[in-house]
Amino acid sequence: MKVVIAEKPSVAREIASLLGASEKKDGYLTGNGYYVTWAFGHLVGLGMPEDYGISGFQKSSLPILPNPFLLTVRKVKKDKIYTVDAGALKQLKVIEHLIGRSEKIIVATDAGREGELIFRYIYEYLKINKPFDRLWISSLTEKAIRQGLDNLKPGSDFDGLYQAAQGRSRADWLLGINASQALSIAAGNGIYSLGRVQTPTLALICKRYLENRNFSVQQYWQIQVSHTKEFIDFKSLSKNKWQDKKLVENILKSIERNGNTVTVTTVETKSVTEQPPLLFDLTGLQKEANKKLNLTAEETLNIAQSLYEKKFITYPRTGSKYI
Repeated sequence: MKVVIAEKPSVAREIASLLGASEKKDGYLTGNGYYVTWAFGHLVGLGMPEDYGISGFQKSSLPILPNPFLLTVRKVKKDKIYTVDAGALKQLKVIEHLIGRSEKIIVATDAGREGELIFRYIYEYLKINKPFDRLWISSLTEKAIRQGLDNLKPGSDFDGLYQAAQGRSRADWLLGINASQALSIAAGNGIYSLGRVQTPTLALICKRYLENRNFSVQQYWQIQVSHTKEFIDFKSLSKNKWQDKKLVENILKSIERNGNTVTVTTVETKSVTEQPPLLFDLTGLQKEANKKLNLTAEETLNIAQSLYEKKFITYPRTGSKYI
C-alpha cells in the first residue's frame, strides 16, 4: 500500500478520485492500493513555555531559548487554558496508523514553504524514518495531478525548503513569546502581544493614522497659462508650486511684460508599449475585491478557495503574479 498525505480534505478527495481510492473511512479514503489522508493545516506545532516546565510571564524566566525545540499536537484555548485539540489528535493517529501499514509515503501538502512544514512537523513528531516522495503541484486539474504523480521527487530535494520554514517558525516563536511576555511584564497592567509580522504591520498602520490625524492643509500657488496656436486652444500648468503668493504674482507679471508670449524650448515624442497587466496574486485580488465589492480579505480568500476547489481558477494563495 501507498499512503498519500494531503494538506486538507478537499485536496485529498481530488487526488483520491484520480487514484481510484473511493472507499470512505474515518479520516481517510482507500482503494486501488492507496490510502489518501489529510491534515487540517498544522496538526503539530512548537510547544509553549509550559511544555518546557516554564511558568509564563515571569521576569526570571526570560529570555526563553529552547534547545531543542519541542513539538506538540495543536492546542486550542478553553477558559484561558490551552488544551490538546481532540480533532487534531484523532487525525494524527489516523496518519500514524496508515503510515505504519504502508510501504511508500507520498507527500501532497501544498507546494510551498508552509505546506512542507506541515508534513515535516508531523513526520518529526511521529518519529517516522521511512523515506518519502514529494508530489509538487500548484493546480488540482486532472492533468496537473497525473503529471505530478508521474514525476514524484525525492523528499530530500526539499530539505532546504523545510529548513527555511523551520527557521521562520522558530523565529516567530522566539520573538513572539519573549517579546510579548517582556512587554506584558514591563507594562504591568495586562497581556500584550508582539510578533514578527503583526507588530511592524501595526506600526505602519499607526504611523499612517497619525500622519492623517496631524495633517494640516497648506496653501500653494501655480501658474496656469492659456495658449492659442494655429487656432487650437490649450493650457499649460507650471511644475513648480510656490507657497509665497507675492513671488508668484511677480513671476506672472514678468510673463505679461514679455508680451504674453511663451517659447517652446523642447518637444519630445515617443512611442510607448504598454504591457498587459499581470495576473492577480492573493494580495492584489483582495485589494481589488475590497475596492470594488467591499469584501474583506478573509471573504475574498474563502471565495477564491471555493472557486479553486471547483477548478474555476488556479491556485489562489500564491504570492506570485506569474504562471
